[in-house]
Amino acid sequence: MSKFYTNTSPVINVYRKASLKSEVVTQIIFGERFSILKKTSKWLNIRIKEDGYKGFIKKGKYHIDLIPSHKVSKLKANIYKSSNFKNKISELTFGSKIKILEKNGNFFKFNKGWINQEDIRNINYKEKDCFRKIKIFKNIRYKWGGKSFRGIDCSALIQVFLNFNNIYCPRDAKDQVKYFKKNIKLRNIRKNDIIYWKGHVALAISKKKLIHAYGPMKKTVIMGINQTIKKIEKTAKLKVIGIKRL
Repeated sequence: MSKFYTNTSPVINVYRKASLKSEVVTQIIFGERFSILKKTSKWLNIRIKEDGYKGFIKKGKYHIDLIPSHKVSKLKANIYKSSNFKNKISELTFGSKIKILEKNGNFFKFNKGWINQEDIRNINYKEKDCFRKIKIFKNIRYKWGGKSFRGIDCSALIQVFLNFNNIYCPRDAKDQVKYFKKNIKLRNIRKNDIIYWKGHVALAISKKKLIHAYGPMKKTVIMGINQTIKKIEKTAKLKVIGIKRL
């Protein structure tokens, strides 16, 4: 049985190879867990528990598996040194998972500080509409491999909201389009349908609009569905390869 460790840093970069010059393929946000496949003097080859993704992280001190009790439900949540709104020491991104140790008024203590009760939900909490809050990422910069308010890519934008609602989702668009089975025709598209191109994904927020972390515009944007399809076909020579419904 694999031993799991928990990330207790706001975000850890996961590299394709054991080098800081290598490509960042994804990130581990606070509270996500991983197993160690192999160790070197400076690097760990790991597998992320939530999605099975493999890569390399810098060697460091990591906690043995901490079973979370709550998760961050805002775009970013301030972390304080004490329960008095003073001495902010960090920020956690949406979907980060924590284990509550103590409560004082409207503040909860976990292993890295204090967090406002309004910024978190119970770990088992689910939204009726799992993408209800996706617009909180509007204008967040595009970052290849990113999974946080500091930068996010197209497939992570889909994954973090499904993960928040305790729904498994592969990390990359190429795997997501294979994993989700229900196919939809463009003429029947509706809110929360997921549109895939080779290497790209967007979410329909209505019959006419979508949201996606879009590399060419360097941020997460809302655009017309037909406009986006035409633009990607013109600029990247790519056609839609699938529209999926959960």
